[in-house]
Amino acid sequence: MTRQAIRLHQNDDVLIALTDIPAGTSVESGVVALDPIPNGHKIASRALAKGAEVHRYNQIIGTMTEDVAVGGHIHTHNMAMVTFEPDYAFGRDAHPVALDADQRVFMGYRRPDGQVATRNYVAVISSVNCSATVAKMVADHFRGKLDAYENVDGVIALTHKSGCGLDAPVEGVETLKRALAGYARQPNFAHVIVVGLGCEIANLGDVLGGAPGDSWSIQAEGGTQKLAEKTIRRIEALLPELNAAKREPIPVAELKLAMQCGGSSGVSGISCNPALGHAADLLVRQGATVILSETTECYGAEHILTARAVNEEIGRKLIDRIKWWEDFAGKNGMVINNNPSPGNKAGGLTTIIEKSLGSIAKGGTTPLNEVYGYAEPVEAGKGLVFMDAPAFDPVGATAQVAGGANIMVFTTDRGSAFGCKPVPSIKLAGSTQLYRRMPDDMDINTGTILDGAETVEQVGTQIFERIIAVASGEKTASETLGYGEEEFCPWDMGIML
Repeated sequence: MTRQAIRLHQNDDVLIALTDIPAGTSVESGVVALDPIPNGHKIASRALAKGAEVHRYNQIIGTMTEDVAVGGHIHTHNMAMVTFEPDYAFGRDAHPVALDADQRVFMGYRRPDGQVATRNYVAVISSVNCSATVAKMVADHFRGKLDAYENVDGVIALTHKSGCGLDAPVEGVETLKRALAGYARQPNFAHVIVVGLGCEIANLGDVLGGAPGDSWSIQAEGGTQKLAEKTIRRIEALLPELNAAKREPIPVAELKLAMQCGGSSGVSGISCNPALGHAADLLVRQGATVILSETTECYGAEHILTARAVNEEIGRKLIDRIKWWEDFAGKNGMVINNNPSPGNKAGGLTTIIEKSLGSIAKGGTTPLNEVYGYAEPVEAGKGLVFMDAPAFDPVGATAQVAGGANIMVFTTDRGSAFGCKPVPSIKLAGSTQLYRRMPDDMDINTGTILDGAETVEQVGTQIFERIIAVASGEKTASETLGYGEEEFCPWDMGIML
């Protein structure tokens, strides 16, 4: 019989519903649902008085705003965010990681500069919104015309809505330039052409940043049509050379995995996120790099990561980013201490602490070795690292790809549709219901964990093997559907005048 609810830790005050539970259902010895409990939501496993702390994962996730009896539904109507002073315990849980004796390989591309790629794309990047149409004209020209070049994955246009408006050394301008320059260096691009207007702030030199490639502007080339035709001719001339690229055995240690989640629910922290965490641990034991991010979805759980920091300096880097976000939100009239989306709440997540505890499970159990700013270059062979970025999936994923990630895994249980060219994105469904409902969008069903058919470790090992297969050229669901160009979304937080 399918389990109806699960207790995650013996000290928890709640059970998590694994299906819709009618009132009157016995979900555990001594616990009968007093209310209808939606899938992913919390059931009181003991009576809690108003003001009592509520524990999940053996961590505080909120306080009761009214009394609840055993079997009662706990959610936004009776539980609220709690403020507490965390024990950062810098380095307490950081333990050395021994590399596996069996070092695996995947079939990837070795670039002339030594970087490692999992795909072989051509990029046309607009430095400013004014040149976005040119980039799209070029990409559209090659759509459906590359059958003769089986080793070229495509010609893609990466456009955005900014790049001009303020010439000043403010954070928004700098993060935008850094993201664009990171994509110009992305190893999954065999060649990059940057197209601009000619008078913008994010000028062509800033974007290309010394990386090999071409850069031209509408103004210098005599207009939109002439620039588009020049760019098309350049790519046509390059295609035979780019198609000659061959995959070769490369150590898994040279993979850089970006980890993202979106459309989370109350079971994401039980199935897809911890399963990805186990895969991340396996990759770290191979010497690979795994990039955790989404700073505002680590909020309230950052003490778990600081305890795993290799030293206090790294731990304080993370805390500094948390403090920056508090200041940034305050200046803009917002708070980050209760940001689950409507979909998250419908799926059973009540407070940001509860969401964050499930989110950071993607990072596994190994030490935190470094903290990077938005879109900063990530070094290879660093194990688990953190990159500061918003929790909005396209903006955060763009930062990781700009940092050099060459493969991505994306977890969801509400059903996010996502891709991130040029990096292949493996989609994990958090429940069997989602996997069956959206089969064309999902690559792996982690709902078997909830069903009791597989363990977190078994599914995590399956994810690890799929990462190697996809890095070697196997297509993902999002690639088959054509996702990935519209999700290019640099974080532009600058002022416009």
